[in-house]
Amino acid sequence: MIWPWFHRHAWLGDLALTVLLVAGGGAAVQHGENAPAAFLIATASTLPLLVRRRLPLSVLVVATCGALALSALDSWVFPIPLAVALYTLTSLDDTRRTRVAASASIVAVSIAVLAGSGIEFGAAAARVVVLIAAALLGDNVRARRAYVRAIEEKAARLEREHETQAQRAAAEEQARIARELHDVVAHALSVIVVQAGAADDAFEFDPARARGPIREVDRAARAALADLRRVLGIVQGGEYEPQPSLGQLDRLVDSVRATGLDVTLEIDGRRQPLPAAVDLSAYRIVQEALTNTLKHAAAAHIRVRVRYGRELELEVRDDGRGPATQSIGGNGLVGMRERVALLGGRLDAGPAGGGGYRIAAAIPLESVA
Repeated sequence: MIWPWFHRHAWLGDLALTVLLVAGGGAAVQHGENAPAAFLIATASTLPLLVRRRLPLSVLVVATCGALALSALDSWVFPIPLAVALYTLTSLDDTRRTRVAASASIVAVSIAVLAGSGIEFGAAAARVVVLIAAALLGDNVRARRAYVRAIEEKAARLEREHETQAQRAAAEEQARIARELHDVVAHALSVIVVQAGAADDAFEFDPARARGPIREVDRAARAALADLRRVLGIVQGGEYEPQPSLGQLDRLVDSVRATGLDVTLEIDGRRQPLPAAVDLSAYRIVQEALTNTLKHAAAAHIRVRVRYGRELELEVRDDGRGPATQSIGGNGLVGMRERVALLGGRLDAGPAGGGGYRIAAAIPLESVA
């Protein structure tokens, strides 16, 4: 409590120090034939200490001149005002000008005291040593302050970097969760919408035929609910089901076939274990491509092709109306591009030769293994 208050009111300390040194200096030079002049010089060279923090170099010049004048009068008793001025200057600044000024002051006073005054050598040497010690102490305090300031700045910088990393990680996690939720909900709702429309059409003419689409709506809703629980389980840190993979691609294709679309699934190459990130992303890419076709393409046939090799190649091609009705600017295609980019792969989406729309992705397997 005391030190923070003292730092906020440093002028009070400077005032008390100046008053004490003026009184002490006046008492020390009150004897001798030059006492009045010595008192005036001592007082004049001590009073500037009131502004030593704002004008350290000027205060040092005045204190040095006062010390030289008192030395010439053989009235210089002890160099406390000059020592304080030296300490203040070297503790506040580390420029070449500061070092030259401090050195010049010490040398000038040393020559005057050791060679030209009537003070015995031992006492004069002690005064010089005090001046040198004050300058070195000030330099040490300045260096320590700079070190502490550097440590504080480094700690603040590390804290800012930690906060930035935490925010980036949170943003990436939010984006990942958003992609998962989009993939889960969009596909399930697309299937439900198509099957609900089929059930509505069938119910008017043959209510019994509406059972099939209704069962598919129920199955798609239950699957979506399970996926949502899994995603929420990841967010909340609870237990959750394994994430989907290409091993469940048959079930995904069957759910689309149940809407009435003709879906062909082709697997080329020998199946191989895939990294979890690749397996999940590949499943989601196919799922999103099928969802886009269900929602926008008005297609009759879809071909899904998966090829294993040095790269995992995915292709979903339909015979629908083409890119004019595709949600190119939506979240689906953006999410697919993000997934592929994170794995170092590439994705192409556009009109297919001969009509329809084609989405193709290639994900390198060696770099993510």
